Amino acid sequence: MAVTNGSAHVLYRQSGAVGVITINNPPVNALAKDVRISIAELIDLAQTDKLIKAIVICGAGRNFCGGADIREFNTPNRAVRPMTRHLMNLVEESDKPVVAAIHGPTLGGGLELAMGCHYRIVDSEAKLGLPEVHRGVVPGAGGTQRLPRLVGFQKGLEMITSGTPVDAATALEIGLVDRIVTDADLVARAIAYASKLVEQNVVPRRTSEIEIDLNLKEGEAVVAEVRARLEKSARGMEAPFRCLESVANTLTMSFRDGWAREAEISEEAVASDESRSLVHSFFAERQTSKIPDIPADIPRRKIEKVAILGAGTMGGGIAMSFANAGMDVTVIEASQENLDKGLARIEGNYDVTRKRGRLTDEEMAARMACISGSVDMAAVSEADLVIEAVFEEMEVKKSVFTELDRLAKDGAILATNTSTLDVDAIAAITKRPEDVLGLHFFSPANVMTLLEVVRAEKTSKDIIATVLDLSKKLGKTGVVVGVCDGFVGNRMLAPYFRQCDFLVEEGALPQDVDRVIETFGFRMGPFRVYDLAGLDISWAIEKRRAETRPAEERFSPLLGRICDLGRYGQKTGAGWYKYEDGRTAVPDPLIETMLTERSAEMGINRRDISDEEILQRCIYSLINEGAKILEEDLAIRASDIDVIWQHGYGFPRWRGGPMFYADTVGLAEVVKTLDHFHAEWGDKWEPTALLRELADSGSSFKEWDKGRTG
Repeated sequence: MAVTNGSAHVLYRQSGAVGVITINNPPVNALAKDVRISIAELIDLAQTDKLIKAIVICGAGRNFCGGADIREFNTPNRAVRPMTRHLMNLVEESDKPVVAAIHGPTLGGGLELAMGCHYRIVDSEAKLGLPEVHRGVVPGAGGTQRLPRLVGFQKGLEMITSGTPVDAATALEIGLVDRIVTDADLVARAIAYASKLVEQNVVPRRTSEIEIDLNLKEGEAVVAEVRARLEKSARGMEAPFRCLESVANTLTMSFRDGWAREAEISEEAVASDESRSLVHSFFAERQTSKIPDIPADIPRRKIEKVAILGAGTMGGGIAMSFANAGMDVTVIEASQENLDKGLARIEGNYDVTRKRGRLTDEEMAARMACISGSVDMAAVSEADLVIEAVFEEMEVKKSVFTELDRLAKDGAILATNTSTLDVDAIAAITKRPEDVLGLHFFSPANVMTLLEVVRAEKTSKDIIATVLDLSKKLGKTGVVVGVCDGFVGNRMLAPYFRQCDFLVEEGALPQDVDRVIETFGFRMGPFRVYDLAGLDISWAIEKRRAETRPAEERFSPLLGRICDLGRYGQKTGAGWYKYEDGRTAVPDPLIETMLTERSAEMGINRRDISDEEILQRCIYSLINEGAKILEEDLAIRASDIDVIWQHGYGFPRWRGGPMFYADTVGLAEVVKTLDHFHAEWGDKWEPTALLRELADSGSSFKEWDKGRTG
């Protein structure tokens, strides 16, 4: 039987006395406008058909239903009736039993649809959850009202505020589903289940009519506990607290009243900057692999064998990234002693993970089996990809690439893991510069998800496409950037840290700056980051850069003076802070004294600096430098810069990244503030031509991206 409105995205058939509605909207069976309309029409059709006694709703392809179509957010289609939240009620109001046959990832609106059904059977591989909080919104189709009624108030609150899905076995245990199917066709089992309900005259079981399992006093205690936890883990965010409010309403409101209030909370959340930022982040990550001048179907190079030069912290972490993906990798060192230390460090890292229960003995053994070692440089001769991870010094790297050029096979990809050096200069040492690029892994490489793919002047297009595919296999987010000192991320980091330097010289303390930046949403402020990374490493980089940079771009001597005291950060128990237990940053009077002396030395009268000024000077320095990078074509899109800063530097995802954050503030407002700073402190604050142009035209970085890449 055809769908009455002619939609090809929802199919209908009759099996005995059961009407079967199949959502067929690949790739994830999202509840787009025509899907919602068709399901509603088919429910009505089955209701009026006297031959139909029960209904099964299932999904074609790889899952039951992926929920709301994110492409409809903030568009008129989202409001077309039935809206998703009304559809769930239409399903639940059916006088005939409705069974959901759930398989694959069933999240968000997909689970809300399933909870609107009267009964649920599930494939053993299914995942079920309400992850809307990760998009800055609340489950707005009845999820905050139905889930606590099904699984219990505390469990429902936990699932919704965390957005964490559960597997099929857990779903059965907590009462979210009624049966697991492990050994037969899911839809056939659902039809049989529905038929049995009819035979036994089982009436529809409506989730909205289930009573909450806690009394008001017990529920309020749970709410208070969760709120206290969120105030620590979700500081500055709005969505988790909106979720908390909506679920808490089940304690005092009827389903209908709670459902109506959920709609209001949902609309507030959807319209928020937080939601817009998270939707932006979602799409920005998917744009990074789209390179305008590289065809999607360009042939890729084969990468089966990988060699890593250097078994230090970075080289070992890179090797672990490949082993974690099940790829064979050879780690090459200059001496057996260094190789043994490196392999032992890798094994020790895996062992820590194993002891924490996140890796089985078998998984650890399998990953270690992927990693072999050698002290013979000639071991690179069979590798399809060679990654150099030796000391960050140009002459050392040039020497290594001279040898690689001689030993590596034709067609091998030669990559440098440099974080700041000129990849063009390194490629020019070889006779095959088209095979050379930068692969800037971030430390610790086995944990951090960002991979800057540095496209040198002569790097071939097929190599870029190949390594972008590889980044996905490694669980990394690859972003193509151009060649300059620090590429994109570290280049922007320099003015950010420089402002932090100036702020403490003028009157702020490290803990003031860190508090403001952490309140903004970064997990760690800049001075805690300094200490974690190692001040000696930062100072070595700054001394190298000072040789070529003008005086006004150099950092103050504070960093060097702290290092001269042997204070290199956490690893020595002291840096910008003291670390009495090895991890907790404690403000140090010695640092305050050094800052006071430095201010006097510069003739600066220290002053109170507002939180607003601290935030603007730190974040707007990122925005202005990012705009320069776009002007120089060193990043393809502003959204690529946002992805780099989210995945590599901890910029809060719910703020969208520095460039999208500028859009939310308003570029005219950003330029106004930069002009004020320019008048106060000089040319380094002058807004870039691109930033001023966009501000003057009332445009945004988002619109600029559209003009660049369509």
